[in-house]
Amino acid sequence: MSRTASQTRSTAETNIELELDLDGSGQADIDTGIGFFDHMLTLLTKHALFDLRISAQGDLHVDQHHTVEDVGICLGRALVDALGDKSGIVRYGSMTLPMDETLVTSALDLGGRMFLAYRVTFPTEKVGNFDTELVREFWQAVTANASMNLHLVLHHGENSHHISEGLFKATARALRIAVGVDPRQPGVPSSKGTLST
Repeated sequence: MSRTASQTRSTAETNIELELDLDGSGQADIDTGIGFFDHMLTLLTKHALFDLRISAQGDLHVDQHHTVEDVGICLGRALVDALGDKSGIVRYGSMTLPMDETLVTSALDLGGRMFLAYRVTFPTEKVGNFDTELVREFWQAVTANASMNLHLVLHHGENSHHISEGLFKATARALRIAVGVDPRQPGVPSSKGTLST
């Protein structure tokens, strides 16, 4: 059964096309016009073992906020569509991941309820020309639109690039676990019998 989805979003601020395959091999084709964000999304794709294509044109003459948030919206919605009724999935995933001097934890539940706990402070406001506050905005948008719980915790770290990279890689690994198929789980992994919102 194919677990794929596509999303398009066209507003006065952005135009986005996104294609997602949960059972891919880590192939990324990412072009958002924001180099550091492209790098993070490529890492996400590689470590989640998704195939992900994103083409985004946004109002970067204003700032990067709308593009980052709207890509998050599309990715969250694509996750919902690709997972269907969530029969057979593991549902939960977590990863504590080192990135040089940085250590982060990402833990998530694809249970149909939205909550973001974000215990991360960046030592700098920017990585290159990328606003580090947009890391939270991206994961907030993904979480809300995927209807999932996501807890992101920075245990320690001094380099903003490493912190962001650790968060994306750890969440990718947690997603890889959570969307995985459990052969011992014939139906929806919930005593309620549903994981819909």
